[in-house]
Amino acid sequence: MKLLESTTFEAINNALQIQNGDSKILGRIESYSCKMAGSDKALYKKRFTTGVNPNDLQALSPPQTVSQYSRSISGDEDGTLCDTISCKTLFYLIATLNSSFPDYDFMDVKSEEFSKEPSLQWVTNAIDSQLTATVGDTYKALGPALWAAVEAEISLEHCYIYSYNPDFSSDPFGEDGGLWSFNYFFYNKKLKRIVFFTCRASSPSYAINSGFGCDFAMDEPEV
Repeated sequence: MKLLESTTFEAINNALQIQNGDSKILGRIESYSCKMAGSDKALYKKRFTTGVNPNDLQALSPPQTVSQYSRSISGDEDGTLCDTISCKTLFYLIATLNSSFPDYDFMDVKSEEFSKEPSLQWVTNAIDSQLTATVGDTYKALGPALWAAVEAEISLEHCYIYSYNPDFSSDPFGEDGGLWSFNYFFYNKKLKRIVFFTCRASSPSYAINSGFGCDFAMDEPEV
């Protein structure tokens, strides 16, 4: 996975470093090419044994947005309970995590730790609601520019959207001091590109000394 440099995303990411009262927001949006280099092919072989077809399917967990918004939905939702993902696409998601958080190795995460999101509207609502509830007008001012930048990079209506929902009792995203986090992948198969939007809220009094927190701290603008 190759990180695609974007000055627009850099500016958005600086704006996603927000401290507001009892919480600190650390957010980041990155764009990756899915064209596999030699190192990616080696990691793919490490993850999937010889003889596994890239199009073989693995099970995903139901998306968290279903439980968040199920009260506003009518009709049959059984289809969301049996989503699957190809081995190749699953590898793209794992490789994106490895590239975004180089201090961690995600090669052993299970497919059930990912979900396929039911719609773009649900995902944007979930993100907007979470950030607005945490930092209010600060995000309301940023949101339109943020989504315009993502749209320009990935063409959202042509994307499959996945989320990473790890076991917080054993995963670095569940470190002490964390209040909430989300991790969304916008995958445009035609463009062979993934935009990864990851964000965490933590207590500002909590000293983040490693891993997830340090990656974000390095991106904070100088005062």
